[in-house]
Amino acid sequence: MTEQAPQSIAGTALRLLPLQAVLRAGEALLPIALAAWFGRGAATDLYYLLAAYYVFAAALLTGAFQDSGAVTVLIDVGNRKPGELAEVAGALLGHTLAISVGLSLSMGVLGAVVFGLTTFSPTLALELVALMSLGLVATAVRAFYVGFLNSRGMFRAHPIGSGLGMIVTWGLLACSQRTLGVRAIPLATFAGEVVAVTILHGLTRGLRLDIVPSLKRSEPVRRILSLVRLETIGTVITRINPMVDQLMSGLAGVLGGGTLIRYASDVAALPTSILQATVFPVFLSRLAHEAGRPAQFSGTTRRTLVGVIALLVVAAAFVAAVRRPLCMLLFAHGAMDRAGVDRMADILPWALVGVPPFGALLILARAHVALQNSRIMPSMGVLNASLNLVLNAVFVRFMGLSGILLSTSVTYLVVAAVFWLRLPASARATSA
Repeated sequence: MTEQAPQSIAGTALRLLPLQAVLRAGEALLPIALAAWFGRGAATDLYYLLAAYYVFAAALLTGAFQDSGAVTVLIDVGNRKPGELAEVAGALLGHTLAISVGLSLSMGVLGAVVFGLTTFSPTLALELVALMSLGLVATAVRAFYVGFLNSRGMFRAHPIGSGLGMIVTWGLLACSQRTLGVRAIPLATFAGEVVAVTILHGLTRGLRLDIVPSLKRSEPVRRILSLVRLETIGTVITRINPMVDQLMSGLAGVLGGGTLIRYASDVAALPTSILQATVFPVFLSRLAHEAGRPAQFSGTTRRTLVGVIALLVVAAAFVAAVRRPLCMLLFAHGAMDRAGVDRMADILPWALVGVPPFGALLILARAHVALQNSRIMPSMGVLNASLNLVLNAVFVRFMGLSGILLSTSVTYLVVAAVFWLRLPASARATSA
């Protein structure tokens, strides 16, 4: 079978942009709606603390398929042994279901004990834990289909499926937020994930592949599990950062401080999220094809790195310049108070400092993944988490909430530099 040709990064990203703009708009506007509907207070802080807790599990499940070593191996199998692709995909789906159910149960039991005994409202905590645990399985299956379809060059599948799922999420939230309170958030999110899975499954059937879940461990499956194990260990370690940030926000003595940290981070993440949706999946696919050609690999990595950093510097500077009217436009509605919006605008620049280095970090991490250099990911995760923890403890004492965001930005810069230095010399060399 003829090897699948790598797609143009810029051209494919531009074609994806209209579809991803709709999806990302729904995701980006969601925190604004949540701020208007729920404001800030003990209930929202509890929800975001639990959301940070479940980030660990979500990172393990989604990181195993989206922009991971699984994509590079699936591309290799599809090109060299297309007859085995359906069996390999079915085994991955079977392992995904088994792992996600087990993780959902274990996270749920631990969360019920810890948060049920320590929060101001044990009943609310238990209800949120149950809903979020249920959503983990749907999230895992959706991530599998996204990763698989991306490996086949069907980059439009994600924005189509998840975009329609987001419509369902918005609808349920609008209908239930008054009666259910913050419980409506994980419930609506779960429903949206189910819709996305249904649509992505339908798109997969269009490839005329019969994907039947199994627990078989052929050589490609073992290779994928080995790669993603290392990658997800590193990712899960770094996912302690949002929980640390939420816990550290309590030391700042600001009511709803954890909520403000989350909303400011959401605003700062907008430029990077657009690139993650359009450029990064295509970039990884391109590098997977070029992994055996060092000159091309190096050139693609350097050009993409320079372009992404330049775009993010401009975007971050623009958001910083208009941050106060932007925060007023986005968040000064409903239950969110004016003082909270002002505080959000004050701390936002410290998050924006980290936008360009975060983009560089994501590019360089994918370069390592394309080279199947996943063995470095656990140590990079330890560096990320430990550095953020130390800087948080230092900066929050002098800068309050701003210090928490600055610590994250500095961490991104250091980790990106280390990722670059740990690339093989051939991948860093200037191509001819």
